[in-house]
Amino acid sequence: MDTFEYNPNPGRVVFGSGTLEKLPDEAARMNLSAPLVLATPRQLACTELVKGLLKGNVAGVFSEAAMHTPIHVTEKALDYAKANGADSIISIGGGSTIGLGKAISFRVGIPHICIPTTYAGSEMTPILGETIDGVKRTQSDPKILPSTVIYDVDLTMTLPSAMSATSGINAIAHAVEALYAYNTNPIIDLMAVEGIRALASALPQIVKDPSSRSARSLALYGAWLCGTCLGSVGMSIHHKLCHTLGGSFNLPHAETHTAVLPHAISYNATVVPTAMKKLAEALPESNGNAIHGLNVLLEKLQVKRDLKYYGLKEGDIDKAAEAVAGSSYWNPREIEKEAIRELIRRVWAGEPAKADF
Repeated sequence: MDTFEYNPNPGRVVFGSGTLEKLPDEAARMNLSAPLVLATPRQLACTELVKGLLKGNVAGVFSEAAMHTPIHVTEKALDYAKANGADSIISIGGGSTIGLGKAISFRVGIPHICIPTTYAGSEMTPILGETIDGVKRTQSDPKILPSTVIYDVDLTMTLPSAMSATSGINAIAHAVEALYAYNTNPIIDLMAVEGIRALASALPQIVKDPSSRSARSLALYGAWLCGTCLGSVGMSIHHKLCHTLGGSFNLPHAETHTAVLPHAISYNATVVPTAMKKLAEALPESNGNAIHGLNVLLEKLQVKRDLKYYGLKEGDIDKAAEAVAGSSYWNPREIEKEAIRELIRRVWAGEPAKADF
């Protein structure tokens, strides 16, 4: 047994169906009286659910959460929170909303209750990613971790199947990189494998039958585990690529993770054979090959795999490669600029991943 350290995060999780009804009890337990409710413009209906449960006792609703947590939106929301005397944050939605909640909570020092409606997993992490002057920067601090996360399967039942697929692959990416993180440990390994297995089983079922409650429940369970992995150990080349591509070129978050993941895995595969074996065992139809297993899964999910579809230009490939290779971060394999450029080109073109880097 290798030497390791394990530092569990202290967040509280309430998981199930109909668990949104427990929100008033959670607010009372934390002695909150004036929460600011956050959402995106598309999720205003969710904020009405929250207001109804709290009998209108909220500081207000801010519904301008945006992708990649741009700093100007955070500053506007902060002004709104202070002007309305908010003593806490309730974020309901996906990673954009939860990211804004983290940014406000961290800066002001007030509690944050997360109610995820996707499978992204950021609700389980003490990590905040913000876009400033077109560059996405991340920081980690225990104070960023939300106080309570309420997982309610009912809130995911209307998540479109295409968004469910990319959101779920985003979650799988957290667990994959946890398997070969420099500070991984046996507990995180168990969570990672179980999270990948749950999502890889559930997502094709959701694409086939979006109303399957059992599949939705399994996917949300997997997302919780994968998010816990992201919040517990360091990430590597995959997340660096996605932050660079998403933040600098304004590409959609989950879709970018989906397109990049198989190629990032293939880049590192030869130097992390044990992690690749565990990943292959967690993916159906892998035939012992993790990259093949992920390619099969993405084909089943019918997801777009070319970032040119989402607006990345061929002329951006060199700029992205320069940014990724030009900053220091840990990765199990040395960062080689020409290989990274080829990786990004393949992602731009939407080619299937190959183990030939």
